[in-house]
Amino acid sequence: MTIALFSDDAYLQDCTARVVALDEKGVLLDRTVMYARSGGQPGDAGTMIWDGGEAAVAEAIKGEAGAILHSLAPGATPPPVGAEVRVALDWARRHRHMRMHTTMHLLCSVLPGIYATGNQIGVEKSRLDFDLAEPPAKEWLTERLNALVAADHPTGFTWITEAELDANPQMVRTLSVQPPRGAGRIRLVRIGPEGAPIDLQPCGGTHVRRTGEIGRIEVTKLESKGRQNRRIHFILPE
Repeated sequence: MTIALFSDDAYLQDCTARVVALDEKGVLLDRTVMYARSGGQPGDAGTMIWDGGEAAVAEAIKGEAGAILHSLAPGATPPPVGAEVRVALDWARRHRHMRMHTTMHLLCSVLPGIYATGNQIGVEKSRLDFDLAEPPAKEWLTERLNALVAADHPTGFTWITEAELDANPQMVRTLSVQPPRGAGRIRLVRIGPEGAPIDLQPCGGTHVRRTGEIGRIEVTKLESKGRQNRRIHFILPE
C-alpha cells in the first residue's frame, strides 16, 4: 500500500520515496505526492529523479490493494528497485485540477438533494452530470457559484469510519462513484465552517484551501443526456 501524502496535504509538491517494485504499468513507491486517477480526476504527472537518472511521470494510476503506480513516459528507463527517488508534481496542472474539483463540490451545494451521476475533470474544462429533469439556467448557476467563490469559504477534511457513513448514507452525493472501502475509514471533504458546512461529502480527491482560490467560474453549457440526466459544463477562464 502506498502512503498517499496528498490525502493529508494537497499542497505538497514533492517528496522523497523508495522504489518498492516495478511492473509493466509503472513504478511502485512506498509514498507519493501524486494523486492516482480516480473519481473523474486525472492522475498527476511530473518527474522522478534519482542518483544517476531521471524520468517523466506521464500519470499516476491505481494499482491493487491501495498501491499507486507511476506510469512513466514511453521509452523512459525506470529507477532500480530499492532506489531513493524524488517525485515532483507538475504543479500548475495539479492546481487546476484542485480548483476544478472544488468547483464540483460547490455545484453540489447549489443543487441540494440532487445526486451526481458522472463527472470529468480537466485542465481547460470540466463537467458534472446530475439526476435532474430541469436544471437552473446557466446564468443562475454561474452567479451562485461565483458568490460562493467571493465568500472565500474554507475547505477542510475529517475522517469517519465506514460504519458512520453507513449510518448517514445521505452524505454520499454521487451515484456513479462510491467512496473506496476496505481501509476502515472514509475521508469527508467539507466546504464552509465545521458547524455549518455548505457541502460535506466523502471524497478522496484534491481541493484548494479556500473557495476564493478557485477564481471566476463560468458555466458554459447545459446538455440533456437522457430523461433525467443533465450535464453541466464549466470553465475557469483565468
